[in-house]
Amino acid sequence: MEKRAITSSILFKNARVIDPFQEKSYDTDIQVDKGKILKISKNISEKEAKEQIDLKGLYLAPGFVDLHVHFREPGYENSETIETGCRAALAGGFTKVCCMPNTNPAIDTRETVRFVYEKAGNEIVDVYPIAAVTKGRKGEELTEMVELAEAGAVAFSDDGAPIKNAQLMRFVLEYSKITGKPVINHAEDSQLKADGIMNEGVVSTQLGISGNPGIAEQIMIARDLRLAAFVNARIHIPHVSTAGSVELIRQAKAKGLTVTAEATPHHFSLTDEYMRSFDANGKVAPPLRTEEDRLAIIAGIKDGTIDAIATDHAPHIYDTKETSLDLASYGMIGLETAFALAMTNLVHKEAITLMELIKLLTIKPATLMQLPLPVFEKGAEANFTIFNPDEWWVFSRKNIYSKSYNSPFIGSEFTGRVKAVFAKSHYVTI
Repeated sequence: MEKRAITSSILFKNARVIDPFQEKSYDTDIQVDKGKILKISKNISEKEAKEQIDLKGLYLAPGFVDLHVHFREPGYENSETIETGCRAALAGGFTKVCCMPNTNPAIDTRETVRFVYEKAGNEIVDVYPIAAVTKGRKGEELTEMVELAEAGAVAFSDDGAPIKNAQLMRFVLEYSKITGKPVINHAEDSQLKADGIMNEGVVSTQLGISGNPGIAEQIMIARDLRLAAFVNARIHIPHVSTAGSVELIRQAKAKGLTVTAEATPHHFSLTDEYMRSFDANGKVAPPLRTEEDRLAIIAGIKDGTIDAIATDHAPHIYDTKETSLDLASYGMIGLETAFALAMTNLVHKEAITLMELIKLLTIKPATLMQLPLPVFEKGAEANFTIFNPDEWWVFSRKNIYSKSYNSPFIGSEFTGRVKAVFAKSHYVTI
């Protein structure tokens, strides 16, 4: 990865722009000066800029947005820091990310929200903190949600700690109406999950591994949807993993409920068959499910039931993954592979179009989290991702910029690759 500060006028020649705002693609040149778009036109003279970059054969889209990452700082800097997380984000084409509060201390005070913004202040990637719903993420006492929203929290979640108490969840949703920020509850009934560490089904039975049934996710989603309807609040469902969950969300939307949902690349790319390898990099929460579930997620993406693609980037140090499945931590890194997985398993398999994918990675998550997203017009901030949708490549450890390497996709073949990012007057080549 090479980062360069661009202090003079720069001309991007022969770009194929994917513009999700106008829902059209076109060939053009783009001139940028002082971080702003100066001109968008064909055949801009090279004399008008001090530097030129030829993008012939490459595509250009708004910078990607990830609404669900784990950057571990403060408290778990041995797995990831905000700095290394931003580096991984750039490698995946992401220029805006929302980080979860499962840190130590949790992001549950005005001071910890400010800490995230201050630590990310000099990064090319914009990092937006999601604040905890309960103090210490213990599920007992509500945080000062209004104060946290005023400090800059873009959403509320206890992340991997589901809110078990329905009355407490009701209060959370009612306060969310005051803040105007979405609530994101980890959809899992802890009692039903019990000690399950992978999807409960044929594979877990054959392997003799304790299972986590899909109904554990569906019951929590059903409860939260009913509560949201009762108090007339909006709710966001993270990392949907089962066919039943997709159908519950689809029905809720049909009834007019303000619900949004996300899916991860690993849930539409892998199934519980991967766990036959006993590779703990496939141990995630919620777990990898069946082929039926995987296809249902893709169908949900295709028909709009699922609103955005989010990585759930979850780095862990080596010794917490290179161990037995029962002892291993949950989660995998995902920023560097998200676009490639989506191109390979969605676009190139004709489940969705390239334009639809770009929307899932830009406009839709940004709108959901109420984040600014620059448009392609004169005077707008120059913030975009450059990629080759047809480049074949093999993902390896050298392509990982996270501090951790816990990915089941090392050695996988992809079609579609991020090549560069331009944001905050910096040009980053991957």
